[in-house]
Amino acid sequence: MNGIFETLQMFNESIHNNYNLPDIHIGPTDCVEILIISFLFYHVLLWIKNTRAWNLFKGIIVILLFVLVAAIFQMNTILWLAQNTFNVGVIALVIIFQPELRRALENLGTRNILGNLFSLNKTDEAKFSDRTIDELVKASYAMGKVRTGALIVIEDDIKLDEYIRTGIDVDALVSSQLLINIFEKNTPLHDGAVIMRGDRVVSATCYLPLSDSLTLSKDLGTRHRAAVGVSEVSDSLTIVVSEETGKVSVAMRGQIYHNVDADFLRGKLKYMQNRTHEATRLELLKRRLLNAKKDTKKADE
Repeated sequence: MNGIFETLQMFNESIHNNYNLPDIHIGPTDCVEILIISFLFYHVLLWIKNTRAWNLFKGIIVILLFVLVAAIFQMNTILWLAQNTFNVGVIALVIIFQPELRRALENLGTRNILGNLFSLNKTDEAKFSDRTIDELVKASYAMGKVRTGALIVIEDDIKLDEYIRTGIDVDALVSSQLLINIFEKNTPLHDGAVIMRGDRVVSATCYLPLSDSLTLSKDLGTRHRAAVGVSEVSDSLTIVVSEETGKVSVAMRGQIYHNVDADFLRGKLKYMQNRTHEATRLELLKRRLLNAKKDTKKADE
């Protein structure tokens, strides 16, 4: 234990000697600054977590931890490389995160910052109601009877803002009539996916990631692959109505259930409505590894 403290003390002295850091005196103003920076850092982390930058950010943290270990054990070569690549690294980060930074600045300009400054709790986390379940089931099988293709994504704990931004804002209460009108052929909003949050349709004509799993049937079209794709990267539930057959399918957790009846669909929606467990990144990783294992097994056969 004493050895650890001695090592930390040596590291502290080395940092002060090499970088000539001034003595730190904390006053009331400094406490206010710490609170402001903590608040900003918290919201930056929330923003990063809702974008593709989250995995890149975790990679940067791993690199910083590696540099910290190198500093503790005085690995001079690694420290020299890290010091000389720091300036280039900052420029590289700006280039890599350019789309996310641009969206963040756009959102910053459209938000009411003073109104949201102290509102840390989210108010849009409520699950959907029984009425929404009835409307979804009714709309799905009504469209199936007339073979109207549909793709409806119900968001759960993991936010789908990245895909919502690709569509057209709707922000309307869910109803079977609304969904049927959206997916009616030759209408402006029929192409793409509808994304729901709670009891509301948030966006239409959204683009979703396509699954590249080899276990999926070759007969599946773009809608079904998109449904599986979004379920692989989130904990959402997706309802697919086939335009060719009129059959209803459900995709969740990287799996797709074909030709389901109304009771099955209602049961899955009920399960999602009452589920309080938040899917972790580890579970999503396990799901991808399982699908990759199945793909490898099928390729070997």
